[in-house]
Amino acid sequence: MKARDRTLTSFIPAIRIPTVAVFLALALALSFPWAALSGQANGDRQFAPGWEISDAGDIEKILSLRERARIYNEILEWRLDNILPTILREEGVDMWVVINFEYDEDPVYMTLVPEPIMSARRLSILAFHDGADGFKKLTANWHGSGSAGPMYENIFTDRSKGANHQFTALAEYIREQDPQRIAINYAPHYDYVDEFAHGNGLSAFHKDLLEQALDDRYLDRLVSGETIAIRWYETRSPQELSLYRHLAGIAHDLIGEFFSNEVITPDVTTSDDVRWWIRQRINDLGLDTWFHPSIDIRRSPADAEEYGRGDNVIRRGDLLHCDVGITYLGLNTDMQHNAYVLRLGETEPPAGLKELLRRGNRLQEIHLQEMREGRTGNEILASILERGRAEGLRPRVYTHPVGPYGHGSGTMIGMSEKQEFVPGTGEHPLHLNTVYAMEFSVAADIPEWGGVEVSMGLEEQAVFTIEGARFVDGYPRKFYLIR
Repeated sequence: MKARDRTLTSFIPAIRIPTVAVFLALALALSFPWAALSGQANGDRQFAPGWEISDAGDIEKILSLRERARIYNEILEWRLDNILPTILREEGVDMWVVINFEYDEDPVYMTLVPEPIMSARRLSILAFHDGADGFKKLTANWHGSGSAGPMYENIFTDRSKGANHQFTALAEYIREQDPQRIAINYAPHYDYVDEFAHGNGLSAFHKDLLEQALDDRYLDRLVSGETIAIRWYETRSPQELSLYRHLAGIAHDLIGEFFSNEVITPDVTTSDDVRWWIRQRINDLGLDTWFHPSIDIRRSPADAEEYGRGDNVIRRGDLLHCDVGITYLGLNTDMQHNAYVLRLGETEPPAGLKELLRRGNRLQEIHLQEMREGRTGNEILASILERGRAEGLRPRVYTHPVGPYGHGSGTMIGMSEKQEFVPGTGEHPLHLNTVYAMEFSVAADIPEWGGVEVSMGLEEQAVFTIEGARFVDGYPRKFYLIR
């Protein structure tokens, strides 16, 4: 057995048979093709072989809230039983403790409890212990295991002693089990302020109460749980990897709807009209979005002079850029696609803009090739930029993990203002079974626009598995066209 087969890289042998059955049934029901899919969502979208966006009609297959809860809870239980114990063992930690208040939750707490739980209840404590008796999921919540989910065993049973006894119950369990390394969610003191707080959710108040409750000999055993939280966030189960095709398909269907004449009438529709149409459409579908959608207009200097600064009406000859993400089944998407508004008499965009998109597609190929297991984000960034600059693509890369949060925790590959080195998350190694918003820009001089340099952003979901990196559901090789 290879070393990586003993880690999180090989999920399938550990899946229980009922989980496999549910997984396969769901995949068949939703028509989830895992490989590149053929077809076009509308007549204006054409894709080269191997880069197709699926035409599976995902937007018509959104599940009811009750069905979403069922699927979400199946995934969560499998993750808790298979992914989390492996992370603790690989990080050399015996126990991980998560402590928070209602409506002031540690960011990781809501990823550890099932539907329909929508918040912590009063003082809530979870503890994950990998001991001699096996892996245990414990709660010392004020309202017992019912407020954390049926998969948790309650160790706080006497509310008559008050909320402080929750810490006493946890301390007593620790004294009995004698774990050697106990992770809590605080970040070590760095020489920089990292952009991600997902592993730093323990308040100073709760840390102080925990330390008061513990015997002195356990204080030295407290360690940062930041890496555990990051790896919990970034690692996807087999079922989630399959579901991401569906999520991306929904988002692609949505983009195909608004980048069309069904929503945009040139010289009438404004960018704000489209932004709010997208937001309303997401809401009407019963989905959430983790940021307000954006529609940016790029136009030639001549057109910009004619229409004036601040004009947000979508005009013929405009290059349109969207940034949109949906939240569904506890996961997020983050995408940037581009459209062109045809001038009267045009049947395709100017050659200069088509070359700009070609450069973007080329950098996507380079980016996927450079994502290799164990490399840090900074190593990947350097390789992408070196190859992209050598080919004259004028790249700027700012890829981030995506999962329970849109700007997720894990391996950062550049930031818009950090193209040389990203401290902290840029040094995080690339792990298998992780998903990314592959985000960057390229630039080119556009002859038809007087030779002005135009930068264009592209962003799409990419998955990294034992088979390498690839798109979850393709990316357009041609512009969406508004007639």
